[in-house]
Amino acid sequence: MSAYPSDPVKSKAKAAVVTSKQRAVGKAHTDQAYRWSSDRYSRQRRFVDIWGFVLSLMFRIWRYNKSWSYPGGITEAKQAQRRTAQAIWIRETFLDLGPTFIKVGQLFSTRADLFPSEYVEELSKLQDKVPAFSYEQAVAIVEKDLGKKIPELYKSFDPIPLAAASLGQVHKGTLHSGEEVVVKVQRPALRQLFNIDLQILKGIARFFQNHPEWGRGRDWLGIYEECCRILWEEIDYLNEGSNADTFRRNFRGYDWVKVPRVYWRYTSPRVVTLEYIPGIKISHYEALEAAGLDRKELAQMGARAYLQQLLNDGFFHADPHPGNIAVSAEGSLIFYDFGMMGRIKSNIREQLMETLFGIAQKDADRVVTSLVELGALAPTDDMGPVRRSVQYMLDHFMDKPFENQSVAAISEDLYEIAYDQPFRFPATFTFVMRAFSTLEGVGKGLDPEFNFMEVARPFAMQIMTESNGSDRNSFLNELGRQAAQVSSSALSLPRRIEDTIEKLERGDLRIRVRSIESDRIMRRMSSIQLLTNYTLLISAFTLSATILFVNGHVGLAVAVILVSVALGFVLIRQLMRLDRFDRMF
Repeated sequence: MSAYPSDPVKSKAKAAVVTSKQRAVGKAHTDQAYRWSSDRYSRQRRFVDIWGFVLSLMFRIWRYNKSWSYPGGITEAKQAQRRTAQAIWIRETFLDLGPTFIKVGQLFSTRADLFPSEYVEELSKLQDKVPAFSYEQAVAIVEKDLGKKIPELYKSFDPIPLAAASLGQVHKGTLHSGEEVVVKVQRPALRQLFNIDLQILKGIARFFQNHPEWGRGRDWLGIYEECCRILWEEIDYLNEGSNADTFRRNFRGYDWVKVPRVYWRYTSPRVVTLEYIPGIKISHYEALEAAGLDRKELAQMGARAYLQQLLNDGFFHADPHPGNIAVSAEGSLIFYDFGMMGRIKSNIREQLMETLFGIAQKDADRVVTSLVELGALAPTDDMGPVRRSVQYMLDHFMDKPFENQSVAAISEDLYEIAYDQPFRFPATFTFVMRAFSTLEGVGKGLDPEFNFMEVARPFAMQIMTESNGSDRNSFLNELGRQAAQVSSSALSLPRRIEDTIEKLERGDLRIRVRSIESDRIMRRMSSIQLLTNYTLLISAFTLSATILFVNGHVGLAVAVILVSVALGFVLIRQLMRLDRFDRMF
């Protein structure tokens, strides 16, 4: 949800204008585009819509590398243009498919290790600005969940929503005690839609998991389970209220951060009532300056607030876009919308220390080993390409001063290296990197000279100092372990050389040599021979069918031609496999 407007009168007018505009857009976009905005959903219709999108996407991906599909021949520029067009089409289709896919698209925008950068960039633009549902529906949900009529619950309840999103909308109200609040109401029948869509998506995940190309090295079922968990948590407003309370407690000692209070008497799984804290949206730069607020200081405060969440609390806002951060008249930061939060386990810091040692030493082997243990890297039979990628990354980044680093640039390079490699960045890591990049963009908007890394340096130094101070022996133990390992290897080296020579003399040492180029040529020759056989068979069956048809044996001709068509499909699949094999090498 977006930040609350500061002026209630203006907010009503603005909300009315926004709502009318959204309805006009929805109408112009045709009713078909928003057919998901309903109280009743057809499982069959959703099945057709969703699988229609998947099959269309598969066709577009298959056509991507076909030179005949590009007028004038294939070029890198044309391929890049097509990737961008496909990404825009995916984003617009996700919006048309409704809340489930809007949220899945937003989650996929954090998985640049799985999808091309153009897709990630477009999916990150997915906005929840959709038409509001009716006031009568909102009232029905509130009264059913809270068990009382609106006049008994609230002294006033604004019929015009302040903001509308794919999962719900926000209405302003006043309690009988006089406290101003905002009431977040979930979209009608949202759980029913989630149940239908997620059941269909599970079948799609299984299909991708078993796909010979897209399923290789990809845990699509694991990604599906992760998306389900996040989606169900986000539509549980009791969970959101608990998150808001935890976040508020973590910042209770900081007067420059404000978090809305939760009114639990007026909260249920589909309704949450929060304290109304008006503020200026952090990306409304002119309004901030008109209020006399220091934009440079606000940029620094935003970075410090997030680093506090991440490094000290281990509980952080996973979606800190400008709509979820505002500034009060006194200059305090206000956070909204706690449906999507991230947690960092206490043992992650210890596991990351091994990675930091490897990075500091530019030891790609050690970094790869630690990443495997962290679950960020999937082990494979041949880790050579991965080690080379990591070594390149270390050589590329470690020569630059820390202060000159850019979070967005680091993320982009990391994901570019990781894409199509066995890297599997956990959701927490990708949420953190996306949040860092978002905050860096917000900071630069407030202050063009803002450098997120410069703000982060004191926190990083503090953690290293605390780690060394609290467990100083850990570093000494590490040095001792390495020294013992080196000495042991040095002392055993002569004996190992002698054993190797003895095995050579006895003929017990076997050496296996594999020529990858020869293997590739042999596999290609075998595939070509198989394709030739299929072509001859298809030709023979087609000729036989023609002869049978000419002689009046129509039934037999149809049966033979069906066999020929089946062989044709097998031939096309073999051609695609051969094409993929050539691209791999």
